[in-house]
Amino acid sequence: MFDPVIAPSGTLLGLLQRGRGDGTLHALTAPRAEALAALNHCVLRDPRHDWQVENRSLYYARLYLDLHGGLDAIEAHLFDPEDVLDTDESRTGLALAVLGHLASYGRREALELLRRYAAHGTNWAWALDELALRDDDAGLRALAAPVLARFATDAEGEAELAATVRDAFEPRPWRLWADDPRESIAGRVRAAQETGCFDRWQRQMRPTGPRPGWSVAAVFEWAQQGMERGAALHVPAARCLAAVAGPEDRPEIVRAAQDGTEGARCTALRYLADSNDPDALTLIEGAVATGSAAVVEAAVDAFERMRSLAAVDRARGWARRPDALGAAAGRVLACRGGARDRELVLAALREAVRGEGPDAPTLWTLVDGAGRLGITCAAPVLRHIYRETASSHLRGRAARALAATDPSFGTGFAVECLWDCEETTREIAARHAETGDTRVVERLRRLAADPAEEAEVQTAVRSRIGPEETAV
Repeated sequence: MFDPVIAPSGTLLGLLQRGRGDGTLHALTAPRAEALAALNHCVLRDPRHDWQVENRSLYYARLYLDLHGGLDAIEAHLFDPEDVLDTDESRTGLALAVLGHLASYGRREALELLRRYAAHGTNWAWALDELALRDDDAGLRALAAPVLARFATDAEGEAELAATVRDAFEPRPWRLWADDPRESIAGRVRAAQETGCFDRWQRQMRPTGPRPGWSVAAVFEWAQQGMERGAALHVPAARCLAAVAGPEDRPEIVRAAQDGTEGARCTALRYLADSNDPDALTLIEGAVATGSAAVVEAAVDAFERMRSLAAVDRARGWARRPDALGAAAGRVLACRGGARDRELVLAALREAVRGEGPDAPTLWTLVDGAGRLGITCAAPVLRHIYRETASSHLRGRAARALAATDPSFGTGFAVECLWDCEETTREIAARHAETGDTRVVERLRRLAADPAEEAEVQTAVRSRIGPEETAV
């Protein structure tokens, strides 16, 4: 899947793509046709950079309800001929998840669309998972025949069926079908379930990787073999090294960290950092100066894992370096530094935004650090990140940091956060939004009564309003 094109944050489309609460608030005051066009654009062209962890489906489903939007565009997208050509589940996954939420809100046409797609669509397994949570037994049983018809009855088809049953995210439909009165259905599903269980047992009996009795040299060789075939094995190799290495092996491990092969060097650096070896920090600095890109990355990662006072003290000296180690030092101070490190963390935060923009991966840790250390001077930068980032998770972290650093958060961003796409962000808003705003009180009541809302959000809501206010 290609990276989505995100519209500017000041536009309705840009707000909805980001999942910001202001997106919903603007959509409800915009011309209905314009709002629905922007909403359909988001649902049919998933705007998330990481669709596996960022939430949008409930956010968009609620907006469909508020706008009384039809589902014709979603139907056309699901059953477009491209569905056969583009089998990546990210093409239809968001639309199916939105339909799932709409079905839970009682939209019958959403349930019917999911059933049709489960029977005929390419990404049928996702639709079946949505139905497993929301459909009744009769609706699921009606899908048994069309789903099983997707699998040939020869050995290859039965093996594919067994793998599908074994790996199913929601097992409810398969359990129902295993008890189907039609033997042609129940027999195939039960056989697939038994085969899947046997496959798991076989995998457990045939482990791959290091064996007891390996030497330090053998572990290094295994790590290098992985590097040569494109598999980074230095992390598990370092754990193996911890099991097989003794005090007498330290000189060999140090030599590997200085000038070993890529796999050996990455493994040795990780092992020495995890064991707080007195030379680990010096070796890490040397690796950043002389190592390949893979070695530099491993060295930086190893440094960031270190918890010792010596590592924090060294980070203070490295924080102003204009390289990967300097960036890592800023993150170490953000996580484990003290009040004396506020200026260094703030400088790292500003530099990351200037150099890499509001979606830089390093910002996740630096934003958390700004909140943890209570860096009030960071509020303007945090507000910029909040507005501009395309990552709803990073925006949520920025909101949490603003709650700790910005006195205006309760009357500002916290209000729109009540409509945010991420439940953790809505929870923060529920705890901080000032109830003097009538929109806040009304939204808190709605969240408290919404059966689709997360329990943590509702707990936060009920800590702000009395039991008599939650009834709607």
